[in-house]
Amino acid sequence: MSCCSCEGYQSQFGEKHAAKDVRRYRKQGPDKTTQLLLDQLTAAGVRGASLLDIGGGIGVVHHELLERGADSAVHVDATAANITAAANEAERRGHTDRVRFLQGDFVALAPQINSADVVTLDRVICCYPDVKVLVADSASRAQRVWGAVFPRERVLVKAMAWAGNVFRRITRNDFRTFIHPVGEIDAELRRQGFRLRSERHTYAWRAAVYSR
Repeated sequence: MSCCSCEGYQSQFGEKHAAKDVRRYRKQGPDKTTQLLLDQLTAAGVRGASLLDIGGGIGVVHHELLERGADSAVHVDATAANITAAANEAERRGHTDRVRFLQGDFVALAPQINSADVVTLDRVICCYPDVKVLVADSASRAQRVWGAVFPRERVLVKAMAWAGNVFRRITRNDFRTFIHPVGEIDAELRRQGFRLRSERHTYAWRAAVYSR
């Protein structure tokens, strides 16, 4: 997500991107980093839980957790293409009556969104400029568990993000990638009353789950 502007998200995550994600998900299942998050959330306990999936994309996290015993979900995403794809997949899986869809910037929508047992942000923090506000608003709505996947602060990861941002600037795409300090994320979660429960890593990504 870019520059607090939904126009940037729409340019980056349009219909072709959503269709590609759906095809890959149906063929291969969740991406590796998403699976790392799902396994940790399952270990933390999701049976009977309410979910808030922020920046949910095509809905992989809540599709999977509903099938693992979660009760209901609210899916928030900035793009119409992702909302449509997630809703279609929910219908295909028989989850339609268990999911509420909201389109827009979560931070702007937060005052009208209720708390949930489990809050997730799968590769969303790297798309939002104001990490403190995003983490604070999302954590304040997590009653038990908060989980996220976000980039690690590695030199190569930062270099790739910088190069991608330069290319998008040249091509007049408003979307930007952000590598936020893990220390800032952890500090804000502690202020919200959370402690780190578990974490898993790939070279570029950190999948972490926190609990109250």
